[in-house]
Amino acid sequence: MVKAVVGANWGDEGKGKITDMMAANADIIVRFQGGANAGHTIVNNYGKFALHTLPSGVFYSHTTSIIGNGVALNIPILINEINSIVEKGVPAPKILVSDRAQIVMPYHILFDQYEEERLGKASFGSTKSGIAPFYSDKYAKIGYQVQELFDEELLKEKVVRTCDQKNVLLEHLYHKPLLTPEELLDTLHEYRDMIAPYVCDTSAFLWNALKEDKTILLEGQLGTLKDPDHGIYPMVTSSSTLAPYGCVGAGIPAQELKQVVTVCKAYSSAVGAGAFVSEIFGDEADELRRRGGDGGEFGATTGRPRRMGWFDCVASKYGCRMQGTTDVAFTVVDVLGYLDEIPVCVGYEIDGEVTTDFPVTSKLEKAKPVLKTLPGWKCDIRGIKKYEDLPENCRAYIEFIEKEIGFPITMISNGPSRDDIIYR
Repeated sequence: MVKAVVGANWGDEGKGKITDMMAANADIIVRFQGGANAGHTIVNNYGKFALHTLPSGVFYSHTTSIIGNGVALNIPILINEINSIVEKGVPAPKILVSDRAQIVMPYHILFDQYEEERLGKASFGSTKSGIAPFYSDKYAKIGYQVQELFDEELLKEKVVRTCDQKNVLLEHLYHKPLLTPEELLDTLHEYRDMIAPYVCDTSAFLWNALKEDKTILLEGQLGTLKDPDHGIYPMVTSSSTLAPYGCVGAGIPAQELKQVVTVCKAYSSAVGAGAFVSEIFGDEADELRRRGGDGGEFGATTGRPRRMGWFDCVASKYGCRMQGTTDVAFTVVDVLGYLDEIPVCVGYEIDGEVTTDFPVTSKLEKAKPVLKTLPGWKCDIRGIKKYEDLPENCRAYIEFIEKEIGFPITMISNGPSRDDIIYR
C-alpha cells in the first residue's frame, strides 16, 4: 500500500512529524521531489533534528529510506546528513538513491545566488539552494543524472559542453568567475565516490516491495501553494508538491496511491515572497511566531523568521482538494492556547465581492481576508490523548475548520514529539 504525507499550504505545516509518526508502521519512506531548500523538523527519543534531504523515517531501524528520481540531489548535503544523525546516536539508516535522480551542482547554487542578487527587490525570496537552476537544467536536458557519474567518457565530453553553456551567462550576464572542465570533472568524481554505495534502481526495488505488500510512505516537501502549476505562481518552487506527483517522483504506478494525509497548521505561516491573504504583522505576529512551531516559527533550513497569519480556510480547502486528500492532520493546535479569541479567514474579498474559491495570483494579490472570530480555550492542551478530553472551545475550533475545508480531520497534533497526537 502506498500512502503520502503532503502539505496543504505554503510548507512548514508539520509534515516531518506526521511522516516520522506514520513511519512506525511503514516499510519504506520515499522523498519524491524538492531538494535541500526546505527542512522537516523532527523531535524524538534521539533529540531534535532538521532534515533537508533524508526522509523523515530514517529514525526507525526497520525502514528503508529512498531518495527518488524526482529529488534535486545535493550529494554532499545528503552524506553530511547521514553522518550527522549517526554521530548523535541514531543507528545507521538503510539508504537507497535512485540511479535516475539528478544532481545539484555547485554552479546551480551560484546561479541561484547571482540571479537573486541581479533581481534585487524583484527577487523570488529563494533559499539560494540552487533549486530553480537545477530544475531548469533538468528540463533543458543538460543536467547530470546519478547514473552518468559512472560513465567516464560521457563525463569528460559533457563537462566541456557544460562550461561552454554556463560561462556565457557567467561572463556576460553576471560578470562572475568562469567554470573550468577540469574542476567540474574533479567535483563529479568526488560525488561519484560519495554516492556509489547507495545507488540502485529504486523503481524496481519499489515494484518488488509492492508485490510483497510492503507499506510505502511518500514524503512531500513544501505544500500545494508552492506547486509550480497550481500554486501562487511565480512565487513557487520548481517541482510539483502534489501527492499524485509522488508516483512520478518515486517511480511507482499511480493506482497504488491509496491514502493522502494532507497536513494543515492550526494557523498559517510562510517563508519567502508571495501572496499571503491572512497575514498578520507587528506585535500580534511576533507573539504567534515566538510561541509557534517547536521553538519558534523560523525556517528549518534558513533560520529566516516565518511570515505569520491566521488559519486560511480558502487556501486550505483548495490545498486539500488539489492533493486528493483522504485525511487531514491538524498540527500545532496547542500553540493557540494563549488567545482569548482566534480569528479565522473564511473568505476573500476581491473587487468588492466575497469568494471562498482560491483564485489565480493576479486576483489573489488584491484579496482581503474575511475573518470570523472564534472563542479561545485559554489553557495548555499538551498531554491530552483523547479528542473528547479537549476543551469544548478547542473542539469547536477544529470542527468549524473541518466543516469549512470539507475534508476530515483525523489526526490532531498537540505538541512537538511524535507521541503528541490525537486520533479521531
